[in-house]
Amino acid sequence: MLHLESISVYQFKNYGMAQWAFRDRIIAISGRNGIGKTNLLDAIYFLCFTKSYFQRSDAHLVLHGAQGLRVAGKFIRDGKTIEVTGVIRETGKKTFAIDGQPYDRLSDHIGQFPAVFIAPDDVQIILEGSEERRRFLDALLSQVDPVYLQELMKYNKLLQQRNSLLKQQLETGRQEPELLEILDQQLVQPAQYVFEKRSHYCTELLTRSMERYGSIAGNRYALHLKYESPLQSGSMADLLKINRQRDLASGRTQAGIHRDDIIMLLGDQPFRQTASQGQRKSLLFSLKLAEFQLLKEKKGFAPLLLLDDVFEKLDAERMHNLLQEVCHENDGQVFVTDTHSERLKESFDRLGIGFQEIRCTE
Repeated sequence: MLHLESISVYQFKNYGMAQWAFRDRIIAISGRNGIGKTNLLDAIYFLCFTKSYFQRSDAHLVLHGAQGLRVAGKFIRDGKTIEVTGVIRETGKKTFAIDGQPYDRLSDHIGQFPAVFIAPDDVQIILEGSEERRRFLDALLSQVDPVYLQELMKYNKLLQQRNSLLKQQLETGRQEPELLEILDQQLVQPAQYVFEKRSHYCTELLTRSMERYGSIAGNRYALHLKYESPLQSGSMADLLKINRQRDLASGRTQAGIHRDDIIMLLGDQPFRQTASQGQRKSLLFSLKLAEFQLLKEKKGFAPLLLLDDVFEKLDAERMHNLLQEVCHENDGQVFVTDTHSERLKESFDRLGIGFQEIRCTE
């Protein structure tokens, strides 16, 4: 079992200095909006992923007017206490250490302390472009398979180099076919690895999501989820050759795993265009709970579950069913935020589950 025993933050987001101890399996975090509930969850996520769930830039994590930050936490995993420390220095350099031993690569930390975050804006996984759905897949697969993350990073770096070369050739008119060929050859292996892993795990993930959706939404419209990739129609090497002239004309790589997507249909219509707000919420929770279950099975223990402000997005019955599953039928640690302390107490009392409440104040 994985359990976060305590966490301390220094100059993290709105916190100058703060610390919390987590005694129970279920942690209810209450307080008015803007007080720092979500930031506490993000600090936990930072310890697990070496980055924020919300911010792309580390600079936005540092308390306004301060320089650098530190987040430290004590986890219990398989009965052993492990201390994790993450630091962003005044120079912007980021380091992570486990029991005082720094990682050579931050990516080696991913998957050591698995977590699933569910936040109100996660509906963009359904409503926005394919990049959001790839990010969702990558967060899951990087925790399951450390090689996946390394190959994905390798692919993205090579893709950036190839796009820079294509753009340069388009702007100058000077062709460099030998260099382009070298990059093409280097892209093939990481692309194939990522494609195979996405294909394998998506079958499981999407099948479970569709099953969950049926029980959550309970409507007569059939949901269809399907992983789609250009590599389903040919190898990366073939795709690069076929699209070479298009790439040169556009200054960008047209085909590859960076175009992968999850196709979502309700009946025979695009889900995001036809689904109601309730159906979107149902699909979001179906995807996230399928991610949670898959991680639990592959890691051998439940990941931390971070639920941010979900009471505002679900009706009472759906919320009860969600908490029943993640708190009653699951032995992992759960962190839940809400603006109403009474609503948290009422919900957990109804389920007959003990919990620790943390009240965020000024």
